[in-house]
Amino acid sequence: MGAVRAPGIVRVRAGARVVDAIAAAGGATADADLARLNLAAPLSDGARVAVPAVGRPPPALDPGAVSGTPAASGAAGASGATSGPVNINTATAEELDQLPGIGPTTAAAIVSDRGAHGPFASVDDLQRVRGIGPSKLEQLRDLVTV
Repeated sequence: MGAVRAPGIVRVRAGARVVDAIAAAGGATADADLARLNLAAPLSDGARVAVPAVGRPPPALDPGAVSGTPAASGAAGASGATSGPVNINTATAEELDQLPGIGPTTAAAIVSDRGAHGPFASVDDLQRVRGIGPSKLEQLRDLVTV
């Protein structure tokens, strides 16, 4: 979804990477900001890839559209406050920094880990980030989503 020529569901082979999904969606548009994605990140079945445009936030992913539960995209409303849990796979360092107990260093570490190792499969995966242990994870559990 986002800055690709043919957004929608695409089929890719097992072991495919983000770059393969973008190619299957017709390739990136001219305004796609591919530097903000880990093109080498492996995909899992049912994964959604949100390709941002230069100077714009990534397209919002609505978990409610898949699960049938009320939407909790973490998108900012008119007031600038988040309307639900923050998606740790799409949030910027600035958005993560707004979470209690997460400062600029930990927020940057979350974004860096996501870029280096691919998206988080679950909220529990935050423990792989330096500075997030069991107690901090419990503090964040209801405030974040994947």
